[in-house]
Amino acid sequence: MTLVVPFRRELNALPPYRAPREGRRGRVRLDMNENTAGPAARVLERLRRLDPACIASYPEYAEAERELARRFGVRPGELLLTAGADDALRLLADAFLERGARVLIVEPTFALYRWYSQRAGARVAALRYGPRLDFPLERVCHVLERQRPRLFFLANPNNPTGTLLPRSALLRILQAARSTLMVVDEAYADFAGVSVVDQVGRPNLVVLRTFSKAAGLAGLRVGCLIAHREVAELLRRVRPPYGVSAIAVAAALAATSDQREQQRRVRAVIRQRQRLLAGLKRFGVPAWPSAANFVLADFGPAAPAVVARLERHGILVRDRSEDFGRVGPVRITVGTPAEMKTLLEVLPQCLGAR
Repeated sequence: MTLVVPFRRELNALPPYRAPREGRRGRVRLDMNENTAGPAARVLERLRRLDPACIASYPEYAEAERELARRFGVRPGELLLTAGADDALRLLADAFLERGARVLIVEPTFALYRWYSQRAGARVAALRYGPRLDFPLERVCHVLERQRPRLFFLANPNNPTGTLLPRSALLRILQAARSTLMVVDEAYADFAGVSVVDQVGRPNLVVLRTFSKAAGLAGLRVGCLIAHREVAELLRRVRPPYGVSAIAVAAALAATSDQREQQRRVRAVIRQRQRLLAGLKRFGVPAWPSAANFVLADFGPAAPAVVARLERHGILVRDRSEDFGRVGPVRITVGTPAEMKTLLEVLPQCLGAR
């Protein structure tokens, strides 16, 4: 079929974003960094009590945003709801990027930073993590000070490496990014305890948070963008009027209403993370320390075979070899105690002759 109208030139060079294939239900899902335990009981109870009018009406955001701003410790007007962190990335690209604008990232990292930038026609400059997953701090600061890119995307902790930059390094970068909007994606910050949300009074900082990870709401697509009031107001101009459902808003409010329960759930993930790291070490599989809800392991040349064997046992993990330019790195989500038990029982059979 021949298109009858021209499409944007940027799409010629834009590869499709390839998420893991569907059909994941009924398996041990350790490939997408979800909270496989699901949401807290109070979230499910809140959803059960939703009245028909809430579902039949278009969602309202002002009161929910004020309440979430209070819970995140920022001022009203500095937070806006988004349909997950992915939607926040789209808003940033829509507001700040056009053909020829420059973007800085450090790879390997979340693929949608590059994807949304390229979709807007921006030029992406990519630095690399070192062989030991060391972050090129001085090179990043040099590029920010000399080249002044429009946006700098940084995940902290980073996906897929699980590495964490300390707060001192983040503030050093923020100082260097005087002419750049620094976007710190804190999707996994609940598991790390490091955040720069308290710095959003600076006009060159945006912080992204999501309820897909620690809160277990990935299927509802809800997150928030936190920024200086003027930046947030600009982004409201390009946000669709009803992009986040009323059900997702109710769930997000319920998920943040009990910080003690949230911390208990995070501690449970951290315990299983340590269990997974210990198990990998016991089996002779190298793995990097992680500050997130996943672990990056190195299965070497056997990685594709190990991933395939695990899948035959009903366990899904994510082969990230392509991100590193070599076969070996595999990302494993930290699951429930039962899921970690299953994985660690099956894994020795899948390692084979490595």
